[in-house]
Amino acid sequence: MSKLKKTSRTKVADEVLNAGSGQTIVQPNINDNKVKTISDIREQTHGQRTVQLDDEQRIRRAFVDKDWNEIKIADSWQIFKVMAEFVEGFEKMSKIGPCVSIFGSARTKPDNPYYQMAEEIAAKLVRHGYGVITGGGPGIMEAGNKGAHSEGGRSVGLNIELPFEQFNNIYIDPDKIINFDYFFVRKVMFVKYAQGFIGMPGGFGTLDELFEAITLIQTKKIGRFPIVLVGTRYWQGMFDWIQQVMLEDEKNISPEDMNLVQLVDDAESAVKIIDDFYSKYLLSPNF
Repeated sequence: MSKLKKTSRTKVADEVLNAGSGQTIVQPNINDNKVKTISDIREQTHGQRTVQLDDEQRIRRAFVDKDWNEIKIADSWQIFKVMAEFVEGFEKMSKIGPCVSIFGSARTKPDNPYYQMAEEIAAKLVRHGYGVITGGGPGIMEAGNKGAHSEGGRSVGLNIELPFEQFNNIYIDPDKIINFDYFFVRKVMFVKYAQGFIGMPGGFGTLDELFEAITLIQTKKIGRFPIVLVGTRYWQGMFDWIQQVMLEDEKNISPEDMNLVQLVDDAESAVKIIDDFYSKYLLSPNF
């Protein structure tokens, strides 16, 4: 293979993206379409720099060869960033006391009945002695924080940095807002510091958080905390499929796993399930 002749544009791109790597950029075989370096990506996108990579760039970047120096530099700093998010989360969350995590869509509008129900549930939880943890954004998350804030209770927001949708709402306690870049770190905080989980209607993110909690309880990695889903019309179809296909047809779960989640249609029932659970252990939210 012959060395690739660099133009001033590719030279600048390589210096920025591969600084200190010492990697030699080589010309691929004429019939080889696989990209070899990050500068190849820049060449194919006409050297344009964008804040967010598009899907094609992300896919191509996954096939870029890196030497050990690049791997060591990039991954080492990522490890420290992950550690920093865990440390900040542990420090702030360890002081919040008993709380219930509320999951739900960021797209739900204030005039939606589920928004209003989430706000009512959060207010009732605070009156019963619990704080509220949400994802810190708009929609159902805002409703949860708003309800907790209205009653003077602990209002925690675990905000995720996203290129769209997500921004922290104004009802989070100033000392209880944490910003995350990594979903997996954020999910640890949702689960580790909650004494119960309430799922409102939502999208893929809500399902991700919901099934994280279900899986950890099913596998006994955490205690069997109550999981309540609000909105039978919204959730029933999914649980019919779980019952008929996952359990009865394929036997991929156990019959008792169906008891890990309860479906309700009103705020009072949701909060009662949380209270009844702890009354069995003679515990109050003030422990």
